[in-house]
Amino acid sequence: MSENEAQGCHSTTAAAAGPEGEHGSGPHDGPHGYASDKEAYLKRMRRVEGQVRGIARMIDKDAYCIDVLTQVAAVTKALQAVSLALVEDHLGHCVVDAARAGDDDGAAAKVREASDAIGRLVRM
Repeated sequence: MSENEAQGCHSTTAAAAGPEGEHGSGPHDGPHGYASDKEAYLKRMRRVEGQVRGIARMIDKDAYCIDVLTQVAAVTKALQAVSLALVEDHLGHCVVDAARAGDDDGAAAKVREASDAIGRLVRM
């Protein structure tokens, strides 16, 4: 197991394994790149969750279309901000750790994962 794996940097396959907790077993146990900011991420996601519930209430109350779209745009921007922060954490932790460990293949794989994730983020 590489130093990177021991520190818990997950591959795209592991991270996409399924519901919470399923990807936490195996050779990738340990802190994620975002571990030091976990509470801040959770706070941001709870805020987004509240915004989404608010949009559902707006639709339920037949709010004006443009007002609903404005709130959808706000949620979208909030999720994009979280996504960019996660990419930065992945690059700064998982990719850097793989490179520091001298794991050229692992570092290249982490960069590919980041590139793929960025590609998914920019597609609409």
